[in-house]
Amino acid sequence: MPAARRTRPLVPVGALVAATAASVLAGCSSSGSGSPGSGTLRVDASDTACRVSVNTLAAGPVSVAVSNTGSKVTEVYVYAPGDRIVTERENIGPGTRTTVTTELKPGSYEIACKPGMTGDGIRQKITVTGGDASATVAADPRLDAAVAAYRGYVQQQADATLPVVQQFAAALKTGDVARAQALFAPSRVGWERTEPVAESFGDIDPKTDTREDGVEPGQQWTGWHRLEKSLWVNGTVTPEDAQLADQLVTDLQDRQKRIGTAEITATSMANGAKELLDEVATGKVTGEEDRYSHTDLSDFAANVEGAQKAYELLRPVVVETDPQLVATLDGGVTGQSEENACSPTT
Repeated sequence: MPAARRTRPLVPVGALVAATAASVLAGCSSSGSGSPGSGTLRVDASDTACRVSVNTLAAGPVSVAVSNTGSKVTEVYVYAPGDRIVTERENIGPGTRTTVTTELKPGSYEIACKPGMTGDGIRQKITVTGGDASATVAADPRLDAAVAAYRGYVQQQADATLPVVQQFAAALKTGDVARAQALFAPSRVGWERTEPVAESFGDIDPKTDTREDGVEPGQQWTGWHRLEKSLWVNGTVTPEDAQLADQLVTDLQDRQKRIGTAEITATSMANGAKELLDEVATGKVTGEEDRYSHTDLSDFAANVEGAQKAYELLRPVVVETDPQLVATLDGGVTGQSEENACSPTT
């Protein structure tokens, strides 16, 4: 794989992409106020508590304002039933604040603060009331088109991933370590481009993409990284590995079937783009993801490509609500594309 040449930092682009969510909502808010959300939920995340400012919110756009008052790096999740991730913000340092904009439909949710970024988190229940969240936002056919196009993109990536994963599994099952190693990174590209959608299903991500230090008590370690360790650290394939390879295929087939019902909104697209860029800039850049194979550049490229796709689809709306933001993002995204020489294929 050719080396990737990247001199521009990802962090500023990631922070700007976050503003896209607010700009999208400002452009379609029925109030026309330009406000990033119709409600604010303040979260005080400490080492021992997760305090929320309100337990009931009106359906629609919501700004989740997080303040880390603890001594540990934390992360905050908004979970729908079944631990489906509605939105998340990782790597919130001690003494720092951050805000994420999301859309909440009527129902029950949990706010989870995870000091040390481990475990199920300290959780608080919240209730969202009112009519359908879409009723609070004026219809914009461009946003509907963007969501439909992005769902098609996610489906295409899931469809393209499966044959490569099947080849990866076949190599493992025949004991062809060299071929399995060669297929490891390509088998992950489609996943990494659309990871936020995969995470929204709740159960698939832990089974397929958990790293060794992320395994929870009582959880069996399965998925790509369990097999990665066998291939690069052990250098051999066991009968258990062959079973895990089959399980990986099954889990990704499950993901493939669920894309049509995935909860995707314009806001989740923008937030997902930021999550992808943040993950590269604050986590994967350390080599923690592909720690045995050191194929991180492939994941980097796929994350950036997925973020670019979401932004590309939302750009027609954002260009009207915040043209300066678009000008800045266009410059950052173009620079990243030109300097990135690593382009894995699906």
